[in-house]
Amino acid sequence: MTVRGRLQLSLRWRVAAAFGLGSFLLSSVLAMATWNLSSGYLLRQREQSAERQAEVNAKVISEELRRGGEGLDKLLTGLTTGPDSTILLYRPDELRSSGRQIDPSTLPPRLLELTRNGVPARQRLVVDGIPVIAVTLPITADVHYLELSPTLQLDRTFRFLSAVLIAGTVVSGLLGVALGAWAARRALRPLTELTAVAHRIAGGDLRSRMPERADPDLAPLARTFNTTADELEQRALRDARFASDVSHELRSPLTTMLNAAEILRRRRAEILGTAGRATDLLTSEVDRFARMVVDLLEISRSDQQTDERALEPVDLGGLVHHVLATRSDVIVPEVEVNSSAPLVIADRRRLDRVVNNLLDNAERHAGGAIRVAVLRNDRKVRLEIDDRGPGVPAELRERIFERFARGTRAGSRGTDSGSGLGLALVAEHVRRHGGRAWVQDRPGGGARFVVEIPEATT
Repeated sequence: MTVRGRLQLSLRWRVAAAFGLGSFLLSSVLAMATWNLSSGYLLRQREQSAERQAEVNAKVISEELRRGGEGLDKLLTGLTTGPDSTILLYRPDELRSSGRQIDPSTLPPRLLELTRNGVPARQRLVVDGIPVIAVTLPITADVHYLELSPTLQLDRTFRFLSAVLIAGTVVSGLLGVALGAWAARRALRPLTELTAVAHRIAGGDLRSRMPERADPDLAPLARTFNTTADELEQRALRDARFASDVSHELRSPLTTMLNAAEILRRRRAEILGTAGRATDLLTSEVDRFARMVVDLLEISRSDQQTDERALEPVDLGGLVHHVLATRSDVIVPEVEVNSSAPLVIADRRRLDRVVNNLLDNAERHAGGAIRVAVLRNDRKVRLEIDDRGPGVPAELRERIFERFARGTRAGSRGTDSGSGLGLALVAEHVRRHGGRAWVQDRPGGGARFVVEIPEATT
């Protein structure tokens, strides 16, 4: 069996199971010790009591035999202690019995041999379904006494005691599991908080911190984590400021380059041969550079915290119609807007960029979008954009949403290669709105890019 196929319990449940197992084993040892001591003591007491009673009865019978034995039958009847007890008196060529009648042949042969030989003995056995203690005693040289004393009450006591001990062991094990789960939850609470804070930081909330701890064992962990988070936040802010500053500084020379490229493009017919091809390559790279600078500016803004003042109710269906109306795509996609699609609380500028980037991606890499849908799905607004391309391989479906990742076109150059930032901006903007973006196969072939954002609550 592989490691993945094995059942992996969480640390909390491993601790709970260890507590439960330890409690169960300890309770089992105590229960077994209690059972052995108590059952042994009760059994010895009952055997001693049966033996003393048999000795007394044997003396009474001996006195009666000295007097002639005329009232022996009446005496034997009076000596039985209950309906389930039996007395057997062996005399030469005679066997007298009293109490519960049994067939002597059902008794163990060894016990009968000891009785006939006049050897004192004691034995536990079951006769006709009733547990008894058999005691044999010699009365005279040729008269021998055998008494069977029932132990039904003792057996009921044993069953009750065993049931109590078993139930106590099981309950102790369950209490151990409950105690272990409680102790593990208490002990792992700081780790749970650490995980939650780390998850928020990974989601972009760089201001999340662990609360200060008075516990001397936990305080260093909280301080170290918060210090690391502070350094991470400062580094992210420095990187964002650097990208923003560089992008802003590039805008002026970029504007000059774009104007020069536009002049070269208008006079392309006058430039022949190798110079013409170099001009085409230069103007395409300038256009690509311009798109990259714009995307870098957008990235630098997206790395900052979302301005709550920019959030407003947005009709995603209306926004899609507006975006498509302002574009000049060669292929006009089919638009499907669910009439019950609700509003979303969002930054309209960011959502506008999301739709444009997805349409640009479809046009640049998949021959254009053929369907744009706005649907409602489980209290979320769902945006779907289908294209006519070859689809996205499964191993690249997460990677294409990373910065500067361009899938199978990585490393290529040209006007259609893109900057590798468009889908990263889509994922970033959607995440800022509490949603997620992914790509899947489109029924009939091609790719379907999907965006889901929580609907506005009333």
